[in-house]
Amino acid sequence: MSVPLLVLIASYIGFGGLLHGVGFPLLPGMLSTIFIWALPAQVILIGGLAAGTALPAIALAVGLSSIRLLPMVVALAPFTRGRHRSTVGEFCASHFVAMTMWVEGMRLLPKVPVEGRPAYTLAMGATYVGVSTLATWAGFELAGSLPPAFGAGLLFLTPASFTILMVRNSRTALDWMALAFGLASAPLVAGLDGGMDLMIGGVGGGTLAYGIARLLKRRAA
Repeated sequence: MSVPLLVLIASYIGFGGLLHGVGFPLLPGMLSTIFIWALPAQVILIGGLAAGTALPAIALAVGLSSIRLLPMVVALAPFTRGRHRSTVGEFCASHFVAMTMWVEGMRLLPKVPVEGRPAYTLAMGATYVGVSTLATWAGFELAGSLPPAFGAGLLFLTPASFTILMVRNSRTALDWMALAFGLASAPLVAGLDGGMDLMIGGVGGGTLAYGIARLLKRRAA
């Protein structure tokens, strides 16, 4: 069992505890894991419903928070295709793309033979979602024995693990520049609604790093 999967399990145990803490039913919470499959968006959904926020506003906030996943889908998509493209298969694979899936997919899928990549992607994604759904149930059942601070700490494991995995998987100067620019922009965009802080920091930092790398390559030539 990989470290990212263990972190994912712990994070969704924390999410299950959150469901119990706000009095949200278990079954809809588990369905949110299956169909939304993005922890920040799920927290926005549960928090909004618990606070009595209007449904259109919640839907808009959840949708905006998921915009940050678009660059991940675009980056991972070429590695999820087989020799013969399938629109339905690619659509299903894109549903599974979240932080853990993106990091591990970028690391593992290039090593998989092309003809086996669609099946590998779907199997890996289904495993992550299935295990996370069970962890949501476990967290809900264990909520009475989990201190609130501990449950909040479990939720924090996802962004902390994502940052560590990004550092671990950085190999080239472009990788390190993108990571550095993204981290440097964090204080400037922190607190923006709907996950736009991650979108701006990630896309902006990556684009700036790519532009500098292209400029340096041209000068070297």
